[in-house]
Amino acid sequence: MLRWAAIFFIIAIIAAVFGFGGIVGAAAGIAKVLFFVFLILFVVSLITGRRNSSL
Repeated sequence: MLRWAAIFFIIAIIAAVFGFGGIVGAAAGIAKVLFFVFLILFVVSLITGRRNSSL
């Protein structure tokens, strides 16, 4: 999922260079959402991983 966030971020940068404002906003928004979903899933996996390994 972090890879997809990076891909959309790169698309946003390339679109900004070429002046496509609408695409920049959409791609940056998607990248931001995917990044935060990745962070939430990462934290959840850390919490559940530690709990299961200690049993």
